[in-house]
Amino acid sequence: MLTCETRETALARLGRALADPTRCRILIALLDGHGYPAQLAENLQLSRSNVSNHLSCLRGCGLVVATYQGRQVRYELADPHLKRAISELLDVVLAVESGPDCVDE
Repeated sequence: MLTCETRETALARLGRALADPTRCRILIALLDGHGYPAQLAENLQLSRSNVSNHLSCLRGCGLVVATYQGRQVRYELADPHLKRAISELLDVVLAVESGPDCVDE
């Protein structure tokens, strides 16, 4: 059952998902439409178990939904707004200064 969350919690979930480069690659791959774990693994040159683990995290964050088709599972972005948001984020130019990376301590 899907529930409504506060805006802060939703942003935190999105941030957690985007914090991992592999999850970012998967989300970008899903911008063009649905995908299957084996297909995503092949296209992204990752192991299927790695992709499945990241897809599970993305589902837990509420960013992707799974549709069961027989023995296969099809994944797609959970909301059309998310597609637009990720596309917009890809166009952002960051003003990064030299120095230590932005990391949690």
